[in-house]
Amino acid sequence: MALAALGTVVLDCPDPRALAEFYAGVLGGTVEADDTGRWVDLKLPDGRTLAFQAAPGHVPPKWPAAGDSQQFHLDLVVEDMDAAERGVLALGATALDAEDRSRGWRVYADPAGHPFCLCAC
Repeated sequence: MALAALGTVVLDCPDPRALAEFYAGVLGGTVEADDTGRWVDLKLPDGRTLAFQAAPGHVPPKWPAAGDSQQFHLDLVVEDMDAAERGVLALGATALDAEDRSRGWRVYADPAGHPFCLCAC
């Protein structure tokens, strides 16, 4: 028996609205900010929520770095890897490990530096 259910995944970042807009461009959905702008929800089309919280001292995770942890990353499933790559780069992502075209995944960083993978799996 589970003790809890997963609610919302929250990403710390310096600019919650900007990062929510980036992910809205990638995943779709509606951006909703609180009155302070320190917390922004991205309401996804499937009913889930991805949230963004202001963290003025935010330090992006390093990837890859044997001595530092990336903490977590998002795997985003796509149908057309090349089209998705063009889209996330146009929205402001940075390629971290996308040279090997034979794999079913490529690694990018969002504008706040969080790693995420595009996966054709």
